[in-house]
Amino acid sequence: MSNKEDANTTIVSPIYHPISRWWSKETVAIVTGANKGIGFALVRRLAELGLTVVLTARDTGRGLAAVEALKNKGLHVHFDCLDISNQNSIEKFVTWFQQAFGVVDILINNAAVSFNELYENSVEQAETVVRTNFYGPKMLTEALLPLFRRQTTAARILNISSRLGLLNKLKNPKLKAMLLDEENLSESQIEEMLNLFLKDVKNGTWKSNGWPQIWTDYAVSKLALNSYSKILARRYKGNDEEQISVNCFCPGFTQTSMTGGKGLHTADTVAAIGACLALLPVDELPTGKFFVIGSSNPIYSKL
Repeated sequence: MSNKEDANTTIVSPIYHPISRWWSKETVAIVTGANKGIGFALVRRLAELGLTVVLTARDTGRGLAAVEALKNKGLHVHFDCLDISNQNSIEKFVTWFQQAFGVVDILINNAAVSFNELYENSVEQAETVVRTNFYGPKMLTEALLPLFRRQTTAARILNISSRLGLLNKLKNPKLKAMLLDEENLSESQIEEMLNLFLKDVKNGTWKSNGWPQIWTDYAVSKLALNSYSKILARRYKGNDEEQISVNCFCPGFTQTSMTGGKGLHTADTVAAIGACLALLPVDELPTGKFFVIGSSNPIYSKL
């Protein structure tokens, strides 16, 4: 999410032709944080395209209400409660999913939180933000990896992220150099970075130590998610037996509850593009890329 974007920028969306359709009703997609906003719109779009979709939400009542709303539009989707910030909730969800479906083809990690208003920058909830926005998707992804269907269409992970988490927002030269060394970057280094950030928050030194200046805790959590996505993409790249495509997608300044309803485009617009990215034909499917709305060059190779 970006507070300031050029209203004249072009939204770039892949165009589908009938021959590009590789999926079927047996193709299973999971979308987290999907009772409203971008997640809900993604579930609706994928269901319209004929996939089997699992909608998750941390609140059972809101999740079931979302499913009912889609049912009223003639769309059938599945639901299970999932709080990605809670390891026990993840384990229960994965157990349920394995029994109900067995395999997953597409995982869209959409669930995230921010406690800032548009032009505020408090880090009072930094631990919750980091736990939900980074550790949550990471824990869920790792738990689901054994269930991904391995075949020529390639399993896909699309992490909904933010350009606020791009490396150019980080001013700490030592941390920036570490993250730029993609071949040697490790998950433990990412976690060390997050521990350092939370320590700076606790000590009150976060403003002067080179962290992103806008929505700092949110930006750092997405910086970590982007970096983890790169590691995961590298792990499975070129492995024909365990091929998984891992990419990030920044929806830009979108009209959701996180932005107080303000934004340059709607959740439906974002979902149309996000679904296209998640469903790219295998011969056009990259990995380790950062897609962004509102740029003449929609793909950033560096996370």
